[in-house]
Amino acid sequence: MNFWGIINLKLLLDVLFAVGFGLLLFSRVKEQRTLWLLRGYLFLVSSAWFIQRYAYLPLTSKLIDAVVLACSLSLAILWQGELRRLMELLGTGRLAVLLGNPPKEFRATSTTITQLVDTAGKLSQNRKGALIVVDLGSDLRPEDFLYSGTNIEAQLSTDLLINLFATDTPLHDGAVLVKGNKIISAGVILPLSRQGISRYGTRHLAALGITERFDRCICIVVSEETGTLSLANQGKLERPITSSRLQELLAKLIGNQNSMGTNKGSLSKNVLSQKKDSGDNIISDINKKESEKSEIFINKKD
Repeated sequence: MNFWGIINLKLLLDVLFAVGFGLLLFSRVKEQRTLWLLRGYLFLVSSAWFIQRYAYLPLTSKLIDAVVLACSLSLAILWQGELRRLMELLGTGRLAVLLGNPPKEFRATSTTITQLVDTAGKLSQNRKGALIVVDLGSDLRPEDFLYSGTNIEAQLSTDLLINLFATDTPLHDGAVLVKGNKIISAGVILPLSRQGISRYGTRHLAALGITERFDRCICIVVSEETGTLSLANQGKLERPITSSRLQELLAKLIGNQNSMGTNKGSLSKNVLSQKKDSGDNIISDINKKESEKSEIFINKKD
Protein backbone atom coordinates (compact mmCIF):
# COMPACT_ATOMS: atom_id res chain seq x y z
CA MET A 1 0.00 0.00 0.00
CA ASN A 2 1.46 3.36 -1.05
CA PHE A 3 1.55 6.61 0.86
CA TRP A 4 -1.58 8.09 -0.76
CA GLY A 5 -3.57 4.98 0.09
CA ILE A 6 -2.68 5.42 3.76
CA ILE A 7 -3.70 9.08 3.61
CA ASN A 8 -7.06 8.25 2.03
CA LEU A 9 -7.71 5.54 4.62
CA LYS A 10 -6.99 7.96 7.43
CA LEU A 11 -9.29 10.53 5.84
CA LEU A 12 -12.07 7.96 5.53
CA LEU A 13 -11.71 6.92 9.16
CA ASP A 14 -11.62 10.56 10.22
CA VAL A 15 -14.89 11.30 8.43
CA LEU A 16 -16.57 8.14 9.74
CA PHE A 17 -15.59 8.89 13.34
CA ALA A 18 -16.76 12.50 13.00
CA VAL A 19 -20.12 11.43 11.54
CA GLY A 20 -20.59 8.82 14.26
CA PHE A 21 -19.83 11.36 16.97
CA GLY A 22 -22.25 13.83 15.40
CA LEU A 23 -25.03 11.24 15.22
CA LEU A 24 -24.43 10.38 18.89
CA LEU A 25 -24.79 14.03 19.86
CA PHE A 26 -27.97 14.44 17.81
CA SER A 27 -29.49 11.32 19.37
CA ARG A 28 -28.89 12.64 22.89
CA VAL A 29 -30.39 16.10 22.27
CA LYS A 30 -34.13 16.33 22.93
CA GLU A 31 -34.92 20.04 22.90
CA GLN A 32 -35.52 21.57 19.47
CA ARG A 33 -33.70 24.87 20.11
CA THR A 34 -30.65 23.05 21.47
CA LEU A 35 -30.66 20.88 18.36
CA TRP A 36 -30.61 23.96 16.15
CA LEU A 37 -27.65 25.41 18.06
CA LEU A 38 -25.76 22.13 17.75
CA ARG A 39 -26.43 21.93 14.02
CA GLY A 40 -25.16 25.47 13.47
CA TYR A 41 -22.04 24.85 15.52
CA LEU A 42 -21.18 21.61 13.71
CA PHE A 43 -21.76 23.35 10.38
CA LEU A 44 -19.21 26.03 11.30
CA VAL A 45 -16.67 23.43 12.42
CA SER A 46 -17.15 21.44 9.20
CA SER A 47 -16.78 24.57 7.09
CA ALA A 48 -13.56 25.52 8.87
CA TRP A 49 -12.13 22.03 8.32
CA PHE A 50 -13.10 21.98 4.64
CA ILE A 51 -11.59 25.41 3.91
CA GLN A 52 -8.36 24.65 5.73
CA ARG A 53 -7.92 21.32 3.95
CA TYR A 54 -9.09 21.94 0.39
CA ALA A 55 -8.99 25.69 -0.18
CA TYR A 56 -6.18 28.15 0.28
CA LEU A 57 -8.20 31.00 1.78
CA PRO A 58 -6.16 32.23 4.73
CA LEU A 59 -8.33 35.26 5.56
CA THR A 60 -11.60 33.33 5.36
CA SER A 61 -10.08 30.53 7.39
CA LYS A 62 -9.01 32.96 10.13
CA LEU A 63 -12.46 34.54 10.26
CA ILE A 64 -14.24 31.19 10.54
CA ASP A 65 -11.78 30.03 13.21
CA ALA A 66 -12.57 33.16 15.22
CA VAL A 67 -16.31 32.57 14.89
CA VAL A 68 -15.90 28.91 15.93
CA LEU A 69 -13.87 29.97 18.98
CA ALA A 70 -16.48 32.54 20.00
CA CYS A 71 -19.28 30.01 19.56
CA SER A 72 -17.34 27.42 21.55
CA LEU A 73 -16.99 29.82 24.48
CA SER A 74 -20.66 30.77 24.28
CA LEU A 75 -21.81 27.16 24.21
CA ALA A 76 -19.47 26.29 27.08
CA ILE A 77 -21.26 28.91 29.20
CA LEU A 78 -24.72 27.99 27.94
CA TRP A 79 -24.24 24.23 28.34
CA GLN A 80 -22.05 24.22 31.43
CA GLY A 81 -24.38 21.84 33.25
CA GLU A 82 -24.50 19.38 30.35
CA LEU A 83 -20.73 19.54 29.84
CA ARG A 84 -20.16 18.96 33.54
CA ARG A 85 -22.44 15.94 33.38
CA LEU A 86 -20.57 14.64 30.30
CA MET A 87 -17.23 14.86 32.08
CA GLU A 88 -18.69 13.11 35.13
CA LEU A 89 -19.92 10.23 32.98
CA LEU A 90 -16.61 9.93 31.16
CA GLY A 91 -14.65 10.12 34.41
CA THR A 92 -16.73 7.45 36.13
CA GLY A 93 -16.89 5.19 33.08
CA ARG A 94 -20.70 5.19 32.86
CA LEU A 95 -20.73 4.78 29.08
CA ALA A 96 -24.07 2.94 29.08
CA VAL A 97 -25.76 6.10 30.34
CA LEU A 98 -23.87 8.23 27.83
CA LEU A 99 -24.91 6.00 24.94
CA GLY A 100 -28.54 5.95 26.05
CA ASN A 101 -28.71 2.25 26.97
CA PRO A 102 -30.31 1.96 30.43
CA PRO A 103 -29.26 -1.14 32.40
CA LYS A 104 -31.86 -3.78 33.20
CA GLU A 105 -32.10 -2.83 36.87
CA PHE A 106 -33.65 0.52 35.89
CA ARG A 107 -36.49 -1.04 33.94
CA ALA A 108 -39.72 -0.63 35.84
CA THR A 109 -42.89 -2.66 35.31
CA SER A 110 -46.62 -2.03 35.38
CA THR A 111 -46.57 -3.04 39.06
CA THR A 112 -44.12 -0.21 39.76
CA ILE A 113 -46.44 2.26 38.03
CA THR A 114 -49.46 1.04 40.01
CA GLN A 115 -47.62 1.32 43.33
CA LEU A 116 -46.32 4.82 42.56
CA VAL A 117 -49.74 6.06 41.49
CA ASP A 118 -51.42 4.46 44.51
CA THR A 119 -48.88 6.05 46.86
CA ALA A 120 -49.19 9.48 45.28
CA GLY A 121 -52.99 9.31 45.39
CA LYS A 122 -53.13 8.39 49.09
CA LEU A 123 -50.56 11.03 50.04
CA SER A 124 -52.49 13.62 48.03
CA GLN A 125 -55.76 12.78 49.78
CA ASN A 126 -54.08 13.12 53.18
CA ARG A 127 -52.14 16.22 52.08
CA LYS A 128 -48.76 14.83 53.00
CA GLY A 129 -45.85 16.29 51.07
CA ALA A 130 -43.74 13.87 49.03
CA LEU A 131 -40.92 13.87 46.50
CA ILE A 132 -40.25 10.63 44.60
CA VAL A 133 -37.37 10.43 42.10
CA VAL A 134 -37.67 7.56 39.62
CA ASP A 135 -34.40 6.67 37.90
CA LEU A 136 -35.09 5.44 34.36
CA GLY A 137 -31.48 4.99 33.32
CA SER A 138 -29.48 8.02 34.48
CA ASP A 139 -27.62 5.82 36.98
CA LEU A 140 -27.99 8.33 39.81
CA ARG A 141 -25.30 8.02 42.45
CA PRO A 142 -24.73 9.60 45.88
CA GLU A 143 -22.38 12.23 44.43
CA ASP A 144 -25.18 13.47 42.16
CA PHE A 145 -27.13 14.84 45.15
CA LEU A 146 -26.46 17.53 47.71
CA TYR A 147 -27.02 14.85 50.37
CA SER A 148 -27.34 11.16 49.49
CA GLY A 149 -29.76 10.39 52.33
CA THR A 150 -30.16 7.06 54.13
CA ASN A 151 -29.62 3.81 52.28
CA ILE A 152 -32.81 1.69 52.17
CA GLU A 153 -32.36 -1.01 49.49
CA ALA A 154 -35.87 -2.40 49.94
CA GLN A 155 -38.54 -3.76 47.66
CA LEU A 156 -40.87 -1.06 46.40
CA SER A 157 -44.25 -1.04 48.14
CA THR A 158 -47.01 1.48 48.74
CA ASP A 159 -47.01 1.01 52.51
CA LEU A 160 -43.27 1.58 52.79
CA LEU A 161 -43.40 4.75 50.70
CA ILE A 162 -46.25 6.15 52.76
CA ASN A 163 -44.35 5.41 55.99
CA LEU A 164 -41.22 7.13 54.67
CA PHE A 165 -43.20 10.34 54.09
CA ALA A 166 -45.00 10.27 57.44
CA THR A 167 -44.55 13.61 59.18
CA ASP A 168 -43.28 12.02 62.42
CA THR A 169 -40.33 10.31 60.68
CA PRO A 170 -36.89 11.94 60.19
CA LEU A 171 -36.80 11.16 56.44
CA HIS A 172 -40.08 12.76 55.35
CA ASP A 173 -38.59 16.11 54.27
CA GLY A 174 -36.20 14.61 51.71
CA ALA A 175 -36.77 12.75 48.46
CA VAL A 176 -37.02 9.00 47.93
CA LEU A 177 -34.95 7.47 45.12
CA VAL A 178 -36.57 4.58 43.21
CA LYS A 179 -34.78 2.39 40.65
CA GLY A 180 -36.77 -0.29 38.92
CA ASN A 181 -38.77 -2.10 41.61
CA LYS A 182 -36.57 -1.03 44.53
CA ILE A 183 -36.37 1.89 46.92
CA ILE A 184 -32.69 2.81 46.99
CA SER A 185 -32.56 5.63 49.55
CA ALA A 186 -34.68 8.14 51.44
CA GLY A 187 -34.10 11.60 52.86
CA VAL A 188 -32.19 12.64 49.73
CA ILE A 189 -31.53 16.36 49.26
CA LEU A 190 -31.78 17.37 45.59
CA PRO A 191 -30.19 20.33 43.77
CA LEU A 192 -32.64 23.19 43.27
CA SER A 193 -33.59 24.73 39.96
CA ARG A 194 -33.15 28.43 39.27
CA GLN A 195 -36.30 28.69 37.19
CA GLY A 196 -39.63 29.66 38.70
CA ILE A 197 -38.16 30.63 42.09
CA SER A 198 -40.98 33.10 42.76
CA ARG A 199 -43.64 30.65 41.58
CA TYR A 200 -42.77 27.26 43.07
CA GLY A 201 -41.85 25.98 46.50
CA THR A 202 -38.80 24.02 47.53
CA ARG A 203 -40.16 20.59 46.57
CA HIS A 204 -41.09 21.67 43.06
CA LEU A 205 -37.77 23.47 42.57
CA ALA A 206 -35.95 20.31 43.67
CA ALA A 207 -37.95 18.22 41.19
CA LEU A 208 -37.10 20.63 38.39
CA GLY A 209 -33.44 20.75 39.44
CA ILE A 210 -32.81 17.00 39.30
CA THR A 211 -34.68 16.52 36.02
CA GLU A 212 -32.79 19.42 34.43
CA ARG A 213 -29.46 17.71 35.14
CA PHE A 214 -30.54 14.17 34.25
CA ASP A 215 -32.83 13.59 31.31
CA ARG A 216 -33.62 9.96 32.13
CA CYS A 217 -35.20 10.47 35.51
CA ILE A 218 -38.60 11.79 36.53
CA CYS A 219 -39.86 13.21 39.80
CA ILE A 220 -43.33 12.92 41.36
CA VAL A 221 -44.30 15.78 43.67
CA VAL A 222 -47.15 15.89 46.17
CA SER A 223 -47.91 19.32 47.60
CA GLU A 224 -48.26 19.38 51.38
CA GLU A 225 -50.32 22.57 51.33
CA THR A 226 -52.90 21.72 48.64
CA GLY A 227 -52.43 17.99 47.93
CA THR A 228 -51.78 18.80 44.27
CA LEU A 229 -49.97 16.17 42.20
CA SER A 230 -47.19 17.18 39.80
CA LEU A 231 -44.71 15.40 37.55
CA ALA A 232 -41.32 16.83 36.54
CA ASN A 233 -39.55 15.58 33.42
CA GLN A 234 -36.54 17.10 31.61
CA GLY A 235 -36.80 20.37 33.52
CA LYS A 236 -40.53 20.82 32.87
CA LEU A 237 -43.32 20.54 35.42
CA GLU A 238 -46.85 19.40 34.64
CA ARG A 239 -49.33 20.42 37.31
CA PRO A 240 -51.91 19.98 38.60
CA ILE A 241 -52.68 16.42 37.47
CA THR A 242 -55.02 13.68 38.65
CA SER A 243 -53.89 10.19 39.57
CA SER A 244 -55.26 8.89 36.25
CA ARG A 245 -53.20 11.44 34.35
CA LEU A 246 -50.18 10.52 36.45
CA GLN A 247 -50.60 6.86 35.52
CA GLU A 248 -50.85 7.73 31.84
CA LEU A 249 -47.67 9.81 31.99
CA LEU A 250 -45.75 7.15 33.90
CA ALA A 251 -46.87 4.43 31.49
CA LYS A 252 -45.71 6.56 28.55
CA LEU A 253 -42.37 7.62 30.03
CA ILE A 254 -41.41 4.26 31.50
CA GLY A 255 -42.62 2.48 28.39
CA ASN A 256 -40.35 4.66 26.22
CA GLN A 257 -37.33 3.87 28.40
CA ASN A 258 -37.82 0.10 28.49
CA SER A 259 -36.31 -1.50 25.40
CA MET A 260 -38.42 -4.60 25.97
CA GLY A 261 -41.58 -2.53 25.73
CA THR A 262 -44.67 -2.51 27.92
CA ASN A 263 -48.01 -4.19 27.44
CA LYS A 264 -50.06 -1.15 26.49
CA GLY A 265 -53.32 -3.06 26.57
CA SER A 266 -53.04 -3.96 30.23
CA LEU A 267 -51.84 -0.48 31.12
CA SER A 268 -54.80 1.15 29.37
CA LYS A 269 -57.19 -1.14 31.26
CA ASN A 270 -55.57 -0.07 34.54
CA VAL A 271 -55.99 3.57 33.54
CA LEU A 272 -59.71 3.08 32.80
CA SER A 273 -60.28 1.30 36.09
CA GLN A 274 -58.43 4.02 37.98
CA LYS A 275 -60.74 6.68 36.52
CA LYS A 276 -63.66 5.13 38.38
CA ASP A 277 -61.88 5.04 41.69
CA SER A 278 -63.47 7.21 44.35
CA GLY A 279 -60.13 8.45 45.63
CA ASP A 280 -59.29 9.78 42.18
CA ASN A 281 -62.56 11.72 42.11
CA ILE A 282 -61.65 13.36 45.40
CA ILE A 283 -58.24 14.39 44.04
CA SER A 284 -59.85 15.77 40.88
CA ASP A 285 -62.24 17.92 42.94
CA ILE A 286 -59.36 19.23 45.05
CA ASN A 287 -57.33 20.12 41.97
CA LYS A 288 -60.25 21.92 40.31
CA LYS A 289 -61.02 24.03 43.39
CA GLU A 290 -57.46 24.92 44.31
CA SER A 291 -55.46 24.89 41.05
CA GLU A 292 -55.60 28.70 40.68
CA LYS A 293 -54.55 29.22 44.29
CA SER A 294 -51.70 26.73 44.05
CA GLU A 295 -50.24 28.45 40.99
CA ILE A 296 -49.71 31.75 42.79
CA PHE A 297 -49.23 30.56 46.36
CA ILE A 298 -45.64 30.38 47.59
CA ASN A 299 -45.06 27.81 50.27
CA LYS A 300 -41.48 27.92 51.45
CA LYS A 301 -41.62 24.45 52.94
CA ASP A 302 -43.33 22.88 49.92
